[in-house]
Amino acid sequence: MYTPSRKEYISVTVRDPHSHCYNNGKHRRQSCWRKWKQLSRLQRSLILFLLAPLLIIGALLFPSITEQWAGLSDSEHWLQHRDLPPGVNPVLGPAAAEGPAPVAGPRVGPVNTPDDFAEPRGPNVPMLARPPIKKRPVESSRGPAGLHRDGNMSDTEKKVVSSWRGAMIEAEQVTEVPPSADGKEAAAPPSDLLEVDRLEVVRDAFRHAWKGYKSYAWGHDELKPISKTFGEWFGLGLTLIDSLDTMWIMGLKEEFEEAKQWVEKELSFDRNVDVNLFETTIRILGSLLSTFHLTGQQIFLEKAKDLGSRLMPAFKTPSKIPYSDVNIGKGTAHPPRWTTDSTLAEVTSIQLEFRELSRLTQDPQYQEVVNEVTKLVHKLPGKHDGLVPMFINTNSGQFSHRGVFTLGARADSYYEYLLKQWLQGGKTEDHLLEDYLQAVDGVKKHLIRQTGPSKLTFVGELSHNRFNPKMDHLVCFLPGTLALGFHNGLPGDHMDLAVQLMETCHQMYKQMETGLSPEIAHFNLQASDTSDVYVKSADRHNLLRPETVESLFYMYRFTKDRKYREWGWEILQSFNKYTKVSSGGYTSINNVRDPVNPGPRDKMESFFLGETLKYLFLLFSDDMELLSLDKYIFNTEAHPLPIWPPPPK
Repeated sequence: MYTPSRKEYISVTVRDPHSHCYNNGKHRRQSCWRKWKQLSRLQRSLILFLLAPLLIIGALLFPSITEQWAGLSDSEHWLQHRDLPPGVNPVLGPAAAEGPAPVAGPRVGPVNTPDDFAEPRGPNVPMLARPPIKKRPVESSRGPAGLHRDGNMSDTEKKVVSSWRGAMIEAEQVTEVPPSADGKEAAAPPSDLLEVDRLEVVRDAFRHAWKGYKSYAWGHDELKPISKTFGEWFGLGLTLIDSLDTMWIMGLKEEFEEAKQWVEKELSFDRNVDVNLFETTIRILGSLLSTFHLTGQQIFLEKAKDLGSRLMPAFKTPSKIPYSDVNIGKGTAHPPRWTTDSTLAEVTSIQLEFRELSRLTQDPQYQEVVNEVTKLVHKLPGKHDGLVPMFINTNSGQFSHRGVFTLGARADSYYEYLLKQWLQGGKTEDHLLEDYLQAVDGVKKHLIRQTGPSKLTFVGELSHNRFNPKMDHLVCFLPGTLALGFHNGLPGDHMDLAVQLMETCHQMYKQMETGLSPEIAHFNLQASDTSDVYVKSADRHNLLRPETVESLFYMYRFTKDRKYREWGWEILQSFNKYTKVSSGGYTSINNVRDPVNPGPRDKMESFFLGETLKYLFLLFSDDMELLSLDKYIFNTEAHPLPIWPPPPK
């Protein structure tokens, strides 16, 4: 009998699928076992050694193979991934033409609006139409990166830039692209569907910010998202109140209702606390008035009347120029401890709110005190072709620190409120228009320059006749204000300047490594310079400010140029990439030039919810009647107030 060699025997046993040891049947299995036992220990070990890697490789490949089999059973073709705009996934093939697919994101609530979203009470009180409430879809992974909640994603689907003290800053969220309904290659999403997705991304950003505030700072002024605690300024629930009208506009019914309950049950101004007149007026009084107009719910007007009356002691000064600080519990007011001056922006940017409070309450005292301030400033000497100094003395009523002119901090909203008061009052107060037009001419004459490399137009500063090519991010309110004036019949060169400045504000974001603007930018005037913008190390922080997206909103409303939406979308993506904290909230950052370690400042300003996200939402909305700019003006904290109806003839 022929006896096979060891090599031949192993070959037959392992590799030959037709050998008798692979046949079925009990007898054959017993035969195979006897032959196995006849092998030496060395032979058996060698066979097992060869089989082990095959078993391991098979186990590793099994999940992916089964996924492919499952996909083949569901569709006749593979979905081919094509190049799409960053963060945008394809829609479900031609079926998308029949109507938009469900928008992903956390549930807002049922379509039916609750009964307590009441009609406005009293005459001449306009109310915004009830906000659309989006249903949460059953399941969908459509939409740009970052659209879906953390709970819908695995850890491997999230890419994280860095972590500080245990809190993660989310870089991006990658969602799986679904195959088309008919198995064919997915079509590019239509433009109108993209905007629906973008609105939901803004809503999700608000929900995420609100999640952090509700979890760690509920009822307090500001969230510290990294340390998961809160900061107090006035102790009045600043973030919550500043966000009220944003939630209503976005249709976030559940969040609005829980905030309203806090206002009804917890908010009290009978407190021994000093507050800043300007900040309290624009953020709290402005939001209460706006929310009353949008909802018609009396609780907000009652709170506004209570607060307004408690702020009145600030105007009891020798000059009638208000003090900066008020104790709303004691009814006393005082200037800052280090000076008797108030900043010009603070005393001239409370008029919209106090005037509206008088109109609603039929109590003229509020309008009288702020109109007096406006008239005093109108007559003051010391202006420079309509430009005003940054400080005014509360005792003498005269400008102080003369010779320094800026459209940045301490002066910015003076110019904004000249135009908006004129619009609010029905274009009847000529001294407001006169001061505004003269100021714009002064800006063009003294503060406008162009960079050397790319000819970017920017607004600098003047200090004792010396030009400084420095521009605060705050100045980026100006393109929107200029466009608003042009829309209301002011000269065409205002709009030309708005377009140029809007490009510059965009470049302040685009030329930074994180895609986020610094707080302050300096500009190069020499053609030999390699770049238009340079940023000093002390100015590289970003506070989640709204001014650029505010102007983008105005520019899109008036021009319908889609590039302004794209610029806003890029900014939102950068916020989500570099400032979003995974446990909830967004944080300001220290260094917009360092995408690896932007350095969180552990603070979410109330205006991120009250202004920045609101303007982004309005920018992406196709509903031009949603807060029509022919019916509403926005205060400097983005709280919409109605333009007054013309007086009866």
